[in-house]
Formats: sequence, C-alpha cells, structure tokens
Amino acid sequence: MSIVNKGFVGKGGANEERLPPGQTQVSSWPVLTYGPTPNVDIKTWTLTLDGAVNKPITLNWEEFNALAKTILKTDIHCVTRWSRLDMPWEGVSLDDLIGLASGLTADAKHMIATTVEGYTTNVPVRDVINNQAMVATMADGEPLTPEHGGPARLFVPHLYLWKSAKWIQRLTFTDKDHSGFWEVNGYHNYGDPWKEERYSDDAGW
Repeated sequence: MSIVNKGFVGKGGANEERLPPGQTQVSSWPVLTYGPTPNVDIKTWTLTLDGAVNKPITLNWEEFNALAKTILKTDIHCVTRWSRLDMPWEGVSLDDLIGLASGLTADAKHMIATTVEGYTTNVPVRDVINNQAMVATMADGEPLTPEHGGPARLFVPHLYLWKSAKWIQRLTFTDKDHSGFWEVNGYHNYGDPWKEERYSDDAGW
C-alpha cells in the first residue's frame, strides 16, 4: 500500500498570485506526521554536520542556541496542497553551520538530513546555501512544538515542506544523491512547488 497522500483541493483565494499551482491558502498550521511524534529531550539532543565538510562538528542544545539567529518571514507550501503565507521563522542559517564546519569540500553536491527517528530526506547543496535554509527552532514567535518538529527542524522554504525534515539530528554532505524516506515512497526527488513536483510520477523527476 502506498503511503502517499494526494491531499485536498480548493481555490487559491485573495493571494492567488502568491500560491503555487494547486495550492490553497490556510491561516492555521496543519499537523501532518507519519507515525508517532517523538519526545526529544533537549538535554540529550545534538546536531551533527559530517560527510563532505572540512571539520565535522557536533553541537549540543546549549552550543547550538549560543549561535547567531536568523529571522525569516516567508511562505510555506505543503505537498498536500495547503500554503501559509508570511510566516515568521527563526533559527541558525545553514551558511553559519557550514562555516563552523570550516566549509564544504569540493565533493559536496547533496545533503542528507536525518531525523532522531532515522528518517531521511535529500536536498541539493545549492538549495541550502546562500541564505536559503536554516535549522529552525521557532515559528510564529514561539518555540517549535513537538508536532511541528521541535525542538529543531530543517527549514528549506522554497521546496515542499516535507523537505524541511522535523526533529533534525544530522546533516550529511555527500558527492552523490541518496533518496530519502518519502522520496522512495512515492514523493518527488526534488519538490519544487511552482513546478508541482509532488510525486515521483510527475514530470521533471
């Protein structure tokens, strides 16, 4: 049985020009999670950057939160066809984290994000550098709740939201692409909302 959910359909509304094709604007933040929500203890939480970096690093919660924060107000788009506009997020930019790891090696072409439960998703390096992505700890001015990926999640707002993996624990940079959990279970390998790259049978995969 496929675990892909084709989502709901509806009209775009007043901000239709800001909505990718097939999306419906919402004012709430729907919770969509596969399986139970983990209870992540910040006393034991760590974030590791490894693979094709010059100096692998592991940060605990205190070290991570001592880093400079980035605030971003942006739109988010879920593959299940809802979008929320002008949502404020806060976290540590991927550029700063990569800098702490003394930069990427020439082999770094892709990033594999791994959650505390072992789920993965894949993102090209070009999509997480140059102020495009962060490890977020706050949204709507509040700490991320567990059902929304707290205490920390990857945030790559220009791609469908499943690429912003919840409960992030490891970011591994590689020379080759490796499809993640949702990608091998029917979702598109890249996930551009404006091209409607929802599922593996969509054009452009």
